[in-house]
Amino acid sequence: MDLFQRQWATYRAVLDHDLMEHQAMSLACGQVLRQVCATAKAPSLVDLGCGDLGLLAPLLQTLPLGHYTGLDLCAEVLPLAQAALSQAPFPRSWLAEDLLSWANAPQAEAVEVIHSSYAVHHLQQDQDKANWLKGCRRRITPGGRLIWVDVFRQAGESREAYLARYGGRVQGWSALGAEQRQAVLTHIQRFDYPAERGVIEGIAQEAGWSWQWAWEGRHGAEAMAVLSPA
Repeated sequence: MDLFQRQWATYRAVLDHDLMEHQAMSLACGQVLRQVCATAKAPSLVDLGCGDLGLLAPLLQTLPLGHYTGLDLCAEVLPLAQAALSQAPFPRSWLAEDLLSWANAPQAEAVEVIHSSYAVHHLQQDQDKANWLKGCRRRITPGGRLIWVDVFRQAGESREAYLARYGGRVQGWSALGAEQRQAVLTHIQRFDYPAERGVIEGIAQEAGWSWQWAWEGRHGAEAMAVLSPA
């Protein structure tokens, strides 16, 4: 099994055992997407960090979308996403690209819905997140929505304190093998830079967004924010 397969098998195990509350998040996300589709005619949706769509595809296929764009920095995962959405009744596009470049592409077309799930926390600096929010604001239509699902730090919580708290939680994931738990711990230590609640809301406001917490997990980390153009 190559590195990608090992990493994706661990990711799938986290989803399959619902260790990050993906099931509750998906239900909440579905409610928001259906509300958006009820008010916008055939909206275009861009999914930043689409992954394999193993969880979201069944919902997407029921929506009256005008177009879907799946974007992921990992090109190897896009064929999995394409297969998961192969029966969808709307046109689809696929991009192997990073979300910050997409948001800040010059002279780019605006869309009605931007969705991103567990991807933005990989941007290391608050300034990177601010640039992403500014770019998304420029690329959203009037009345559109940015649906941001991610892990977030508590107000006043340092990254080090967050990693210690989340790492302790991962150690208790008995559904995963020891090697898989270590892989998750290594990943979050290297790549996770969650935004701090309160701070990121202020950054979003400065970028021209109105912020609403639409769903929050039980562990003070996973959450979904719905942002509207202010």
